[in-house]
Amino acid sequence: MPGLIGKKIGMTSVFGADGKVIPCTVIEAGPCVVTQLRTVENDGYAAVQLAYDETTEKHASKALQGHFKKAGVNPQRKLAEFAADFAQELKLGDVLTVADIFPEGVSFVDVVGTSKGKGFQGVVKRHGFAGVGGQTHGQHNRLRHPGSMGASSWPSRVFPGMRMAGHMGNERVKVFNLKVVKVIPENNLLVVKGSVPGAKGSYLMLEA
Repeated sequence: MPGLIGKKIGMTSVFGADGKVIPCTVIEAGPCVVTQLRTVENDGYAAVQLAYDETTEKHASKALQGHFKKAGVNPQRKLAEFAADFAQELKLGDVLTVADIFPEGVSFVDVVGTSKGKGFQGVVKRHGFAGVGGQTHGQHNRLRHPGSMGASSWPSRVFPGMRMAGHMGNERVKVFNLKVVKVIPENNLLVVKGSVPGAKGSYLMLEA
């Protein structure tokens, strides 16, 4: 099994072996239940579908209620697929915990999440532009403007992909090779070094 679904709890810090403070993120990883097994014969690829964060039937659509009932599990809030060869004996309704996927020997983990939404932002915040600069030579209220965007007679337009103001954040972000500092299996917690995308309480996908 390559991963789990989790939830960002927040950040803290721990002391390393050398006495230095390590900034860490605490993640509630699982427990997750197996709700579907995909095979090459039936679906064209091998994967396992996991569900996380139990809820009530009224918060699940009729289609999902039937899907969960077929798997023999209670309705869950979050579903995700992980590419895997589940030749090992996995079946519908199995419960996977952080101790099953991330034993003490696992050193690094990849984390996928949705970054915080920043709304509509200008080029200085969105792309790190420096602005036009000083207010000499007739400059006026241009400090955070983008400046020139293109030529006049040719091409008489702005090329696609030009870095401009627009919607920032709220995107899928994957952070690779975060060091696993501690695994707390009795509380389903995984402590990793550094930050992960998303706000507190947001869902994450953890890949070993």
